[in-house]
Amino acid sequence: MATIADNDVAGAPWRKFAALVLAVAAIGLPVNNVTDYVLLAAMAVAIFSGEVRASGNAWLGAAAIVAVAIAGQAWLAPPRIDEGHNVFLPSPALEQGLPPDVYRHLKDEFDKEYPAAVRCAPSSTGCWQSGGLPDRPFAFSADGIFHASKMSRAAAEIDFSDPVWQRLGFINEIKYNWYTAAPDVHRADRDRRFYMGLARWHLAMPWFEMIRLPSAMVGGRLCWRGDVLWESAGEHFALWRGDSCRAIEPADAGRRVVGMAIKPDTLAMRLTPPWSAWWLQLAGQALMLAAAAGLVLTLVRFDVRRTVVPFVLLGLSVLAIAVDDGSFLGGVRPFDGGDDGLFYDGYGRLILQKLLAGDWWGALEGGEKVFYYGGPGLRYFRALEHVVFGESYLGYLSLILLLPFLVLGLFRRFLPERWALTLALLFVALPLGMMFGTSFPDYVKWAGRGFADPAAYILFIAGLLPIVGLTAAGPGGKFTPALFGALLLALGICMKPIIAPAAAVLLGGAGLYALYVRQWPRLAGLCIGFLPVFSMALHNWIFGHVIVLFSSNAGDADLLVMPPSAWLGALRELVTLNFTGGNLPRGFFQIAHWLSGPAESYATIPLNVAGVAVLLYVVVRGRPFDPLFDPWLRLIGASALAQHAVALFYNAGVARYHFLTWFLTMLVVMVFMNRIGMDWFKRRYPVMSERIQSHPLSRRLASGLARLQKASS
Repeated sequence: MATIADNDVAGAPWRKFAALVLAVAAIGLPVNNVTDYVLLAAMAVAIFSGEVRASGNAWLGAAAIVAVAIAGQAWLAPPRIDEGHNVFLPSPALEQGLPPDVYRHLKDEFDKEYPAAVRCAPSSTGCWQSGGLPDRPFAFSADGIFHASKMSRAAAEIDFSDPVWQRLGFINEIKYNWYTAAPDVHRADRDRRFYMGLARWHLAMPWFEMIRLPSAMVGGRLCWRGDVLWESAGEHFALWRGDSCRAIEPADAGRRVVGMAIKPDTLAMRLTPPWSAWWLQLAGQALMLAAAAGLVLTLVRFDVRRTVVPFVLLGLSVLAIAVDDGSFLGGVRPFDGGDDGLFYDGYGRLILQKLLAGDWWGALEGGEKVFYYGGPGLRYFRALEHVVFGESYLGYLSLILLLPFLVLGLFRRFLPERWALTLALLFVALPLGMMFGTSFPDYVKWAGRGFADPAAYILFIAGLLPIVGLTAAGPGGKFTPALFGALLLALGICMKPIIAPAAAVLLGGAGLYALYVRQWPRLAGLCIGFLPVFSMALHNWIFGHVIVLFSSNAGDADLLVMPPSAWLGALRELVTLNFTGGNLPRGFFQIAHWLSGPAESYATIPLNVAGVAVLLYVVVRGRPFDPLFDPWLRLIGASALAQHAVALFYNAGVARYHFLTWFLTMLVVMVFMNRIGMDWFKRRYPVMSERIQSHPLSRRLASGLARLQKASS
């Protein structure tokens, strides 16, 4: 995280962004594997924790390093391996596009594994027989954008034992939205044991893998688990059953090998290249590492000690993700049928394919003439993500990994360094926030499932920082921070319109303040930056010819469970003591669900009631609360209250709708505790306070925090 002094230097943020772009160029697109992503993350920490040089010579040197890296990797790269894969369902496209021997073997295996007796009725909801069938022999793969192939993609290597880490993007195409379960054809099996985070998902969809062996692999060795079909002369394929290995001979050059994965968890393949190709791969990787190190040393001045806190936060974040669902760290998990994740990624893939085909108008339509299914933003984000990160969800992972740094920055804005660092570490490492205020695992869980809620909240928090300012001095009057702050809020609303009330209060207050002190550049930045929020209404008008501000599901009975008319009915029942209408019990449970908070437990209601009371106190009586009278904390509190009001009308029983509400509440409560609550507790319970402070565990924790604080300062 950059120092405030560095941020104040003209052009510093832009230089950091440009340095990050050079880092991506040195690694090469797509960044779709764990090794490349870890290297990019390490470079990002170095860039944003240090100071990027403004010297022209430094930038010329960095550009030369990147150019050499790109040219060198292209020269050293061995021929890529054509790789094709697809779901296998008996269909005309596969029958016509695959070799006859291959299709016959696959269909025979399919009929054995899924006999007619276990198949769902085509007319039933969610049946695979009533959905879409493969319309091409090989599925589209985003990995093939920069490395084209006549199959799905041109791979640098073949080495997989788990299809989740083989990054088979077709499994989340929208037409495979199945609800069926075993023993019928189904999407996936989940291991719910808490310690199986790295192997949480098992792909159950029938599929196949085909590779064409290039001449550069002659002398290498192909090993496999399961059944494969190996091409011989005349496009005939011989069946090899069971686990085996085979040397690649000159006659195999250009021939195809097909792995059959009709039965789940039966196929694994590893292609070991000959020494000549292996040395080229090793040299290319060494060149990339050297270019990364050279780029950072040329452009960035940084203190290694200042990278300690970022790496601690990243390490704890990765650990939390691995416990929940390790596939989020670079694999492609099969989303549940009917789930938001399958919808957003499925339509994102369609948008990307339309873009690549030159159909810009169809891509902008986004699969719906009038947006209905939640916020539209995530589907477009998914399309962009697949361009940069290929067949992976590393783009969304980047947002999640950014969250702890945003939280730390927001805590630093209103709290002392020790408090800010402690709360940030607790937010990431311990799920205490699941009881009050939300916790990092909350966001990980829903982001891993592909839902839009975490992305919306992260963008809101990111926009909050430049609007309220990075220090206690508050925001300045500059145009650019206001522009990007408002833009991030607008993008957050596009992800999930439910945060619109909080954004309206925040921007309204910031705009009125800028108008009052005549900060015209800042006011212009707020207005211009927020304009993209109207793109949703523009889309609905152009494509659907209706005026819908955000999405048309705003009045859906499953979401708007307590409309104003229901509250009026509840009030009437209370006054007349006539409870036959049922509105009063509905209102009671709505309030109970709201105050249950992120824990979704009635046991946490007293804690959440206290939090809301503190929030009201700070907003209404903020001036005596803080001698310095920081109006921006009160504005954040007012934004939180606006979101609490949403919970009175919209489904409060779904905790993920209200993560932002309780996070902002927690922020205000923690500031209250720091400035008033702790002193009151010490005065009221002096003996207990002394025992807590003198406890050996408290002393060790304080010592560790002091060392981290020293490293980060």
